[in-house]
Amino acid sequence: MNTDIIPVATAGQIQTVANLARDIWTGHYTPIIGRAQVDYMLDRFQSVPAIAAQIAQGCDYVLIQHEGEALGYLALIPDSESHALMISKIYVLPTARGLGLGCRLMAYAENQARQRNLETLWLTVNKHNATSIAWYRKRGFIQVRELVQEIGNGFVMDDYRMEKVLQGFARA
Repeated sequence: MNTDIIPVATAGQIQTVANLARDIWTGHYTPIIGRAQVDYMLDRFQSVPAIAAQIAQGCDYVLIQHEGEALGYLALIPDSESHALMISKIYVLPTARGLGLGCRLMAYAENQARQRNLETLWLTVNKHNATSIAWYRKRGFIQVRELVQEIGNGFVMDDYRMEKVLQGFARA
């Protein structure tokens, strides 16, 4: 399997992430949160300017390519004070699911955490996103709390925070 994980650094790569986000989010989240909120969140969090700003502020984006085609992406936000790495985004096109790309991205995130001496991976997931919640649980994440965050324009993110303590680190 010819699969590569490539750091996002160029304008073209940022555009590719934004295009993937639009395709993935529209199909996956519209039934869960509705088209209006999906469009708002894409514009606010996954547009070319938003992604570029996140990268400039220290967020690490990578693309995953299989056979030369970009099929997903991952965004990580390190926090050395809390010894944690946030998986801000982890998405694979529906047509590419089953190829192990999500698992490759998760292994990459774990490796990045270890390289930075960060003991915990964490993420937020919509409470009604049962498929993703089950996928995270299968990979060792546990639900630690509920979060409801206002994101503007009358919308909220109604999520669970899930965490995974990496092997070799003991939770204090």
